[in-house]
Amino acid sequence: MKMAILGAGGIAATMAETILPMKDVESYAIASRNMEKAQAFADKWSFEKAYGSYEDMLNDENVELVYIAVPHSHHHEWTIKALNAGKHVLCEKAFAANEKQAREMIELAEKKKLLLTEAIWTRYMPSRKLINDIIASGDIGEVMNVASNLGYRIDMNERMVKPELAGGCLLDLTVYTLNFSSMIMGDNIKRIEASMVPTATGVDGQDTVMLEYEDGKMASMFTTMYALTDRRGLICGREGFICVQNINNPMKITVYAPDRTQYTVKKEITVPEQITGYEYEVLACKKAIEEGRIECEEMPHSETIEIMRQMDEIRKQFGIVFPFEK
Repeated sequence: MKMAILGAGGIAATMAETILPMKDVESYAIASRNMEKAQAFADKWSFEKAYGSYEDMLNDENVELVYIAVPHSHHHEWTIKALNAGKHVLCEKAFAANEKQAREMIELAEKKKLLLTEAIWTRYMPSRKLINDIIASGDIGEVMNVASNLGYRIDMNERMVKPELAGGCLLDLTVYTLNFSSMIMGDNIKRIEASMVPTATGVDGQDTVMLEYEDGKMASMFTTMYALTDRRGLICGREGFICVQNINNPMKITVYAPDRTQYTVKKEITVPEQITGYEYEVLACKKAIEEGRIECEEMPHSETIEIMRQMDEIRKQFGIVFPFEK
């Protein structure tokens, strides 16, 4: 499969590192707004083609799968253009700036009969099945509550603080905690309560979100762009709890017994070694394309729409409207 990357920033480099050693995935083309930058990227990561414009790369008939690696504000525009150019698309999370954009992107993919999926890597990782299997085994009993946090010191990054780039914690960090909760608790949500502290530019710098489900269960989450957190996920059942080390890229999953006086480890699972963790979403795309499907079972279109709906509701509570939405 000839793969191309649209955008040559940091996350594009991680994807390039990922696909370089992969079998049956070819590092074919990189596109940047700057030809010199594109060529340097191609030389470093062994890409066959370098393009100084996104449009030129999309006109290359040999490109099969395009990875969209530009800021959130531009996902809609370049996914639409890639689909109209006849390319399958793997679009980085958050999938779009809002639900309306996401629906337009998916509707076009359905019309064109092309694969379109969201690159929310935690949905594709082996750790997802490992966690689900523990819950299904009954080791911790009925799950009643999920808690998660995610924080990095990234407030110096332009894309995180500029409203015109759809910056803020929500689309970059809170999207992971929402997906973590969704993968465990589902989406039968009764109520969302959210609050944030704004940056000087008006986007959300720190978020807290609470989800109440129709069956009385709950999920709580905290995210920040100002500091590194332990990125831990807790899945609390009536007969024990699971601790996930780093919800953004799980490394270890520990199951604890329900002992009020001390922590008793019932089971500890180390996640399989990986290239970067991005390989699972690429392999899922390759499989879907080969099978003629327009979505990946790991992150179907309906789930992408649901998470975008949740983020729209949260952002409404925040009172944040991006400049291009006005």
